[in-house]
Amino acid sequence: MPEAPNLDFARAMCSFIDASPTPFHVVESAAKTLTANGFGEVDEVSAWPEPGRHFVRRGGALVAWIDSDTEPVDGFVIVGAHSDSPNLRIKPQPDTGKAGFKQLGVEVYGGVLLNSWLDRDLAVAGRVFIRDGHSTCERLILVDRPVVRLPQLAIHLDRGVNDGLKLNPQTHMSPVWGLGMATPGAFAAFLADEIGIESGDLISWDLMLHDTMPSALTGPDLEFVSAPRLDNQLSCFVAIESLVSVSDNARAAIPMVALFDHEEVGSASATGATSPMLRSIIERSVLAREGDAEAVHRALAASLVISCDNAHATHPNYADRHEPDHQIALNGGPVIKINANERYATEAATAAAFQLACEHADVPFQKFVNRTDLACGSTIGPLTAAALGVAAVDVGCPQLAMHSIRELAGSHDPGYLHAALNTLWSLTEL
Repeated sequence: MPEAPNLDFARAMCSFIDASPTPFHVVESAAKTLTANGFGEVDEVSAWPEPGRHFVRRGGALVAWIDSDTEPVDGFVIVGAHSDSPNLRIKPQPDTGKAGFKQLGVEVYGGVLLNSWLDRDLAVAGRVFIRDGHSTCERLILVDRPVVRLPQLAIHLDRGVNDGLKLNPQTHMSPVWGLGMATPGAFAAFLADEIGIESGDLISWDLMLHDTMPSALTGPDLEFVSAPRLDNQLSCFVAIESLVSVSDNARAAIPMVALFDHEEVGSASATGATSPMLRSIIERSVLAREGDAEAVHRALAASLVISCDNAHATHPNYADRHEPDHQIALNGGPVIKINANERYATEAATAAAFQLACEHADVPFQKFVNRTDLACGSTIGPLTAAALGVAAVDVGCPQLAMHSIRELAGSHDPGYLHAALNTLWSLTEL
C-alpha cells in the first residue's frame, strides 16, 4: 500500500483556499507563490521575455511556465484547472429589501446547490474599480467577516419542506444585511468605507459572496478535507505547488500551468478555456526561443494537456446514482475520467500516460465512468484539446457535495495528485 502523504500539504491547501474566496484572489495567491519561487510576471502588452520562469495573469486567469533555454520544438505538458466556483454574485444595483430588512440583489453564478447557501454567515469579496483621475485602478477587496445571511423559512410556515425544497433564484435568494429601508447607494457606501475611499470614486465591481467558516481537516483520523470551493481550487493549489518544485534539469518537456476562469458557466470568455489566451502564450514562448510558425505546430504536436478538475466520489447514501463497476473512493488516489461522448478528453493513450506517472510516483489511481443513463458533466479538457489540437487527459481528486457551498474531499488525495504531476513532468516518454 502506498504511503499516505503528509497532512501538512492538505493544511497548506486549506490556507490557500481560505485566502482565495474569488477567482481574482486565486490568481493573487498563485502569483505570490510563483514570485516567491523565482517566477517573474510578464505583461502581455510588453515584448516577450527570454526563456525562464514566467507567469501571466489576466483577470481571474493565470498561465505559468518554465522554458529555460531549450529547443523551439520542445513540447509542453500543460496542467489546466479553473479558478471559479459556483456562487452568488452581487448585482450592479443591489440595494433592495422588504418587511423592514435591507437586502442585496444577487445573481446565481454557475450550477449552485442553492439550499447549501441557507443559514450561513456570508462575507463579500472580489475586485473593484476606483476612479483615479481620468482613469481607473483595480483593487482586490475581502470583507472577511459575517456581513449577510440567507435565513431559511421556518418549517412551521412550510410543512412540506422536507418533501422537497424549491428555491426561486430571484425571489428566495436575496440575503439580508441590515434593518431599515433599502436606500439606493447604501451598499456602495459600505464598500467605499471598507476600502477607505469616497463612495463617488467607486465605479464598478465584480463581487461575490462566500462562506466565512474556515477550511478544516475533519474525521477521527483527519481523513477528510471540509472546505468551500474544493472544485476547483484544490487543483489550482496542487498545480502551482507542483510547478514551483520542478527542476530545470529534471524534466522531459516544458511544464506549464493554466488556471482558467468561467469554467462553471461554459468557459466562453477572454479568460476562459475557449479563449486564445493559452495558445497565444505558447506561440510567444516558442518565438522567444527563436522558433517560427512551423516550430509552434511541432511543439503543439508534441504536447499533452492534463485537465485537473475534481471527480465525483461514490456517495454512500446515493450509490445507485453511480456506475456500479467504477466505484470511486476518497483517499483512493487521482481519478482518470473517461466518457465515450467526449465530455472528458481522455483517450487510451493519454490515460496510459497518466497511469504510468501514478505508477512511477507509487500513488494509487482510479478510473471514473458516469452511469450510462445519466448525463455527464464536462471540464476544460475537451475545450482545451479542441482549441489547441493537443492530446488531453481528464483527471482529478474525488470529492462529495460538488457545487455545495462546502464540499468534502480526502486529505490524502491532494498529495497523491501532487506526486503524480511531479513525476509526469519528469518522464521522458509522454
